[in-house]
Amino acid sequence: MAPYHIRKYQERDRQRVLGLFSQGMVEHAPTTFLHILKLPRTYVLLLGGPLALFLASGSWLLALLAGLTLLAALRFLVKYPWTQYVAYSLRTDMCDITKSYLSEPGSCFWVAECEGQVVGTVGALPVEEPTLRKEQLELLHLSVASEHRGQGIAKALVRTVLQFARDQGYREVVLSTSMLQHSALVLYQGMGFRKTRQYFASMSGRLVYIPIFQLTYQLPSAQVSQAPRQRGGL
Repeated sequence: MAPYHIRKYQERDRQRVLGLFSQGMVEHAPTTFLHILKLPRTYVLLLGGPLALFLASGSWLLALLAGLTLLAALRFLVKYPWTQYVAYSLRTDMCDITKSYLSEPGSCFWVAECEGQVVGTVGALPVEEPTLRKEQLELLHLSVASEHRGQGIAKALVRTVLQFARDQGYREVVLSTSMLQHSALVLYQGMGFRKTRQYFASMSGRLVYIPIFQLTYQLPSAQVSQAPRQRGGL
């Protein structure tokens, strides 16, 4: 296993960082496809549609072609939410990473480098809610190249964010991830993050039941400061 180190983002990293981010999002399309295939309403669509066409036309070939067409269309459509998120990010915070993450003291963006190549990324920004900006730091865009996974890089990047949050005086680190990002959920919960909210990002997400989980890590300093108040209330 080749050694790696974590450092702040530099402009020369841009293309590699964007490539890792985009690839990491698109990788979730197959999992999304399998999830949707298991839904009862999908069975109704894939079986009921061709069956109705067969009853109307009497042609098994036409019914088979209709079923295959629906399956192909579904496989294409499952990529849409992931590619849309990539497009949105490239228009917003990932458009100018230096400006978005490195122009203010309370935010940062890091890369993990191995043998001169960027193999992992993570960013951190204060939450958008004005009343919480000084208390909550949001972890964003954690990604590790597939060939370098299983080496502890993702965990090291998360620890980097947690330490940064402590140093900057934040009380909590928050993040959002979908139900389908199983390995990410295992990682975050194994490091002490707890689910604090569940919601659907869109109506289509509700229809295919893909909830988004908000996870929160309460920093030790915040836990200590809350302890006297809790004891005082007893």
